[in-house]
Amino acid sequence: MADRVKDLASKKAAVIFTKSSCFMCHSIKSLFYELGASPEIHELDKELSGQEMEWALRGLGCNPAVPAIFIGGRYVGSAKDVISLHVDGTLKEMLIDAKAIWF
Repeated sequence: MADRVKDLASKKAAVIFTKSSCFMCHSIKSLFYELGASPEIHELDKELSGQEMEWALRGLGCNPAVPAIFIGGRYVGSAKDVISLHVDGTLKEMLIDAKAIWF
């Protein structure tokens, strides 16, 4: 399952693994949309193998497992990490470099 998660994470410029009931997941998705990105969203509580994907994310070092944010196929962190990147301006640059947004 870890290979499947890595494959999904690398298929788009920005990928977010979330749960529909997670407030921070919703906030991160909103942030990406406000920045002009259209991330690939994987709602683990709506995926057939969502529980296994969540365990795989934990095994890959994602703690907490959601939201798990990947940019350019690379794990960049959870909500607090992404918010920190946004505050210092790094997030937008990462999204531009990964071609998730254009300027």
